[in-house]
Amino acid sequence: MNAFHLQIVTPDGLVYDGEAVQLSVRAISGDLGILANHIDMVTALGMGPASVRLDEGSAPRKAACIGGLLTVSNGSVKLVATTFEWAEDIDKQRAENAYQRAKSVLEDKNTSERDLKLAEAKLKRALVRKGVANSI
Repeated sequence: MNAFHLQIVTPDGLVYDGEAVQLSVRAISGDLGILANHIDMVTALGMGPASVRLDEGSAPRKAACIGGLLTVSNGSVKLVATTFEWAEDIDKQRAENAYQRAKSVLEDKNTSERDLKLAEAKLKRALVRKGVANSI
């Protein structure tokens, strides 16, 4: 498998800068796989699991990717994510606590429409993080 240059950045800084042979992420239109020589493109990222295969013989490295932008240009890939956490860096207890807090807000009959929307987003984020953390 041919490799391509991959750069992953978040508002907190550089997450990865090097070669990869495969990238899988969730775009707003669905799951997307990138290999070397992919056509140039730009897409908004959704909320979901991501995986990066660094070389042909390695297992993919899993991550939680929440929002952002993906560009493929001249064989180079740049992923600018709102949040990107490698599975091994996710605090499982923190993700579980966030899930429980969001769930309790959603179950409260007196919650405002605004707070319901925020809780739904937090619940989805917590579910992605829990799922990725439990995948390793």
